Order: sequence, then C-alpha cells, then structure tokens
Amino acid sequence: MGSVLISIDAELAWGFHDLDQPPVERVQNARWGWRRLLELLDAYEVPATWGVVGHLLLERCDGRHAGHPAARDGWFDRDPGGRATTHDHWFGMDLVNAVRDADVEHELGCHSFSHACFDPEVTDRAVAEAELAACLTAARDRGLSFDSFLFPRNDIGYTELLAEYGFSCYRGRSPAQWYDRPWLYPIGKFASYTAGMTPPPLVTPEVDENGIVNVPGSLCLFSFEGLARSIVEPVVGDPVVRKAALGIDAAAAGDGICHLWLHPNDLTTPRRVARLRRILEIIDERRRESDLRVETMRAVARRTKRRAADGYRSEPALEAAKPERSVQRIR
Repeated sequence: MGSVLISIDAELAWGFHDLDQPPVERVQNARWGWRRLLELLDAYEVPATWGVVGHLLLERCDGRHAGHPAARDGWFDRDPGGRATTHDHWFGMDLVNAVRDADVEHELGCHSFSHACFDPEVTDRAVAEAELAACLTAARDRGLSFDSFLFPRNDIGYTELLAEYGFSCYRGRSPAQWYDRPWLYPIGKFASYTAGMTPPPLVTPEVDENGIVNVPGSLCLFSFEGLARSIVEPVVGDPVVRKAALGIDAAAAGDGICHLWLHPNDLTTPRRVARLRRILEIIDERRRESDLRVETMRAVARRTKRRAADGYRSEPALEAAKPERSVQRIR
C-alpha cells in the first residue's frame, strides 16, 4: 500500500529576505497563494504538512533580534519589525490559524525561525540552534507543538539538533536522478520532463543515526518553469502534472511514498493554480480507485518508528530460536 505526501514550505517574505533581489511577484502574492493553496487542499480533502517559519507566529517584534547570533552579521536587516497589522508579509498568525482551523486535519511543522540555512559549511551550529529554539518558543506561546522539520532550501544539516529539540522527522534530499550529473543538467532534466518522461522516485522513510525519521522528497511541483515549460506544454501538456501523475500512479500500485512539495508563494498565476488543482484531482481519483493513502509527515514518521521498533523487538526472539551452536559461534 503506497502513499502520497505533500509538504509545504510556508515562509512569506522570509523565504527571500537574504537575496539581493527578492522576487517581488512571489512576495506580493504569498498571502493570496497561501489561502488559495489551503482552499484547494480542503476542497479535495488532502491533508498536508505545513512547515512554518517561526517568525510568522509572532504578533510583533523589534526587527533587530539582538539575542540571535545571526543578528550581528546583518541577517535581520530587512526585517521591518513592528506589528502584523502593518507588515503582514513578515507575520502570519492569521494564516497559521486558518491551517489549524481547516476542515482537513493538516499538520503544522517547523521551517526554522527566520529561514536560515542549516548547511554546516554556511551556518554555525549556534545559529542553527538559535533558529530551533526561537521557533519552538514562538510555537509554545501559541499553543503549538511541532514534530516535523523542513530545512530551508533543502540544505540538510545539524540533524542531531533536531533530535535534541524533540523533532521526530524531517524532509530529506530527493534520491539522485540520472540527469543530476553536472554535465547532463539542464539537458537531462529537460529530457526527463518530455520525451524521456520518468516518474519521480518513490521514497522509503528511514530512521537515521539520531533516531529521527528521514522522509526524502520525490518532486518539487514548481521545478520546471519559464521558457522550458512554455516550449513543452503546448505539445505534451503540463510536464509537471504528467510527472506527478506517474509518481502518484506508482504509489497507488506499489509500496513507496510519492512525496510532493511546494511553496504557497509558487501560486502566483491562474496557470500555476491550474497545475496544482489537476494534481489534487489525480490524487483524489487514485485514492478512490485504490488503497492509496494520503498522509502527513507526522503520520509517516510514527508508522516508520513503529515498524522499526517491531523489528528490533523481534530480534531477540529470532536469536533465541537459533540452534545452540549458532549462538556460540556469534559469541
């Protein structure tokens, strides 16, 4: 029995504040995209894991965050401070409440406090720890608790800190594809979305060395855009819809997880909304036709840990059932 999982990087302006030229359209449409995404998920009764930037949970701030170790390096220079009523692209408790109050039982998770990179080659451990501590403090103040972690920009690092701060799972890197080699990209990627269409990989969650469940991603739903999409779409239809459908079909027929992910600020145009709507339609159709499950990261992590625990408990019984001479040799 396979599953479909959707995870969402919910960040508003925080997803771009460190860029020299933030994408104005995506920032301006981020709130509209958030609400539109929530409406579509609820319309098709598809639960999702929303990884929320912790700063969005605040009611107000001074814009400086002097206690955060990244503040001395100018990390918060673009933060306007103030209140949610005047700077609503930097605060978002109303949007978080909309997710919490939705008819569908979505999961709220963590996407760091201020969208800091967790790559150890880029970010100090103290910054990563401050990000986790600040996000969880803001969550507790709002009566929330988080099990799942989505790394900003999918830069995986400091997973041992996730264990220390009580997280049960994170979205890991997607399995490497044949076209990921530098000398094939982007030609290989273009081919994989057109004539050489292949399904995204089905993933198998695993308990890592820190006791946390790694739930790798399968496909970013807005990973093939611009000129490439415009060339391909009139001929074969939306290539990402086709690729996602292949992954959903594989999950319906198999035993892995098709883990799709996106940002609310991806939904900037009717064309992009139409893509998401069609993918949700396919999920709903396959769910009705088969045993396909639609899960959150929290549910996947709990199931994975139960299976791992059952496996560990079974080992002593298997060992005891071996002939005595086998036991002696092992010792």
